Amino acid sequence: MNKKISDKDKEDWGNFLNNKEKTLNKSSVKQNNIKSSDKDIEDWKNFLQSREKIPNKDFLHKKNIRYEKVKKIDLHGYTIEQANIVVEQFIQKSFDENVTKIIVITGKGLRSKNVENPYLSKDLSTLKYSVPEFIENNKNLTHFIIEIMDAKIEDGGSGAFYIYLKNKNKFK
Repeated sequence: MNKKISDKDKEDWGNFLNNKEKTLNKSSVKQNNIKSSDKDIEDWKNFLQSREKIPNKDFLHKKNIRYEKVKKIDLHGYTIEQANIVVEQFIQKSFDENVTKIIVITGKGLRSKNVENPYLSKDLSTLKYSVPEFIENNKNLTHFIIEIMDAKIEDGGSGAFYIYLKNKNKFK
């Protein structure tokens, strides 16, 4: 690809190079003129001679941080009534232990025997839908809960959900 450079482009390039040299010369002059005050120099020498250590902020114990504490409960094999009782007790116990996140594994309900019963709702007769519904409608439990959301695939995907609990120490 042979493309000729126009005279205007050559002129622009020349101006750029000239301005660049002037800028470099100005910045080098500025650096040479920087003077430290006697007090700054003295403070720096004292700092270097001092045996006092600067604390590493990464290793300081942080009191206000709430570290994630996770518990898991598996409800496979439970009836709806049993699962609701167990989950209610588990949430209250986890809150008392200052747990931050609960992973509730309900399963997807694919092998549920309730599906065969024509008098039961297909969705609400499986734990996957009935347990979160129970939790959201239980006034005692909603006081402890920040949020309920679907689980990531590595924690059970559509057959599980998360419950994020409030901090027991800040609970009123």
